[in-house]
Amino acid sequence: QVQVVESGGGLVQAGDSLRLSCAASGRTFSTYTTGWFRQTPGKEREFVAVISWSGGVTDYADFVKGRFTISRDSAKNTVYLQMNSLKPEDTAVYYCVADLRSVERVRAGEARYWGQGTQVTVSS
Repeated sequence: QVQVVESGGGLVQAGDSLRLSCAASGRTFSTYTTGWFRQTPGKEREFVAVISWSGGVTDYADFVKGRFTISRDSAKNTVYLQMNSLKPEDTAVYYCVADLRSVERVRAGEARYWGQGTQVTVSS
């Protein structure tokens, strides 16, 4: 019913910035809780950020607070992850997630819809 597609990943230097985009097809994101997870081979999937359907509630993993910002543009049916002050340890595949579930449940990894992932590589 809903497809989510991430873009914007790439290779950057430590300290640089990158903005990831997540575009939805099918049902609009306007009523969905959306978020971002990341995963590196050999490590468990990690929660990164989440935003409520209204955009009024956001939450972040401790390791990105003050550096990453999640936002959404209802007109473009798109959610963004602005990543600043990138570190080599931020290197991972980043996944966009979406669901009608609450912020808390999406944060816990219970979203129904997941994107294919976009690779972010930060060199030291």
